[in-house]
Amino acid sequence: MKKITFTMIAVFLGLLLTSQAFAWGPGPGKKSGYCRGAVLEELNVTEDQKTKLDALQLQHFKAVHPLREKIRDKSAALRKLWLQVDPDKNKIMAKQKEVRVLRDQLEDNKTAYRFEVNKILTPKQKEKLAKCGWNKKSGFGPRGGKRGEQWNGHGNCLYLP
Repeated sequence: MKKITFTMIAVFLGLLLTSQAFAWGPGPGKKSGYCRGAVLEELNVTEDQKTKLDALQLQHFKAVHPLREKIRDKSAALRKLWLQVDPDKNKIMAKQKEVRVLRDQLEDNKTAYRFEVNKILTPKQKEKLAKCGWNKKSGFGPRGGKRGEQWNGHGNCLYLP
């Protein structure tokens, strides 16, 4: 009897503690932060604009995903260089330069993407987008609370960087 009671209490506590993870289902959640779907709804984009933005976003993702992977790999290699007993200054400087070049390429892609998005939107939509805080960083600190390249989780909503 004690085993059954203990098992039932453990299952109940497990369900109780994990239920919050499933509270709002997939997607941006209730009143959550920045999400492309909410922004597009606010801008009242047409179906044609939405189709173009979706295609543009997918194209942008395909272009920057390999860059992000390379940045992660190079950053990991850089961390390993720093963790050596006697770090080699020249290797570290070279690896840092490689990471900077990749980040510059990522920023260039982001800028080109934003210009393409601007071509699709009307002047009124651009004005609303500016008021929404497009590309505004949330949180505290110099990077808006985002720490490194690993912060790119936007849930199930599409993302306008």
